[in-house]
Amino acid sequence: MKTLGIFRHAKSDWTDARLRDFDRPLNKRGRVGAGIMGKHIRDYGVENAVGWRRIVASPAVRVTQTIELAGEAAGETPPITWDRRIYLANSATLMDVLREQDSDGDLSGNARSIMLVGHNPGLEDLIFDLVPDDGSSPLRDVVEDKFPTAAFAVVRLDIESWADLAENCGRLVHLVRPRDLDPSLGPAIED
Repeated sequence: MKTLGIFRHAKSDWTDARLRDFDRPLNKRGRVGAGIMGKHIRDYGVENAVGWRRIVASPAVRVTQTIELAGEAAGETPPITWDRRIYLANSATLMDVLREQDSDGDLSGNARSIMLVGHNPGLEDLIFDLVPDDGSSPLRDVVEDKFPTAAFAVVRLDIESWADLAENCGRLVHLVRPRDLDPSLGPAIED
């Protein structure tokens, strides 16, 4: 059994049109949301409080800032593997990256729990590919509505090795959006 955390970057700033998409930072709401989500992720726990063993993340600025602020709020950050392939990746690419996590040579070895931090639509599509649409994971319907910025999901995977990752091998067991923790971060609020 493996556990996959899926954390979408927090809300980014679109005010400087000269910036490349890769270089866009978080806006004010994004910074607040990242901190709130960091505390939630710490408090939610995983695998009998063993915690997240590794983060695998896009190196885009909005992702690095999300991880930094979430880690500061949580008081801890697991080891991070930065992977450029995650930047705007589709679900197939994200699955390939995850399948490589058994033998990547870092100190955490064959991690039972990994958090993937990146972008939509790839993260949302990954959930759809991993979690069957058979009614066994009611939270899947919420993701179908929207997987907003700074949303955090946990998928339990019925696999022994990350190399075994395949479609329909998971169950969505947890989903939280920033607005669930602070209604002022809901979609009706303008910056």
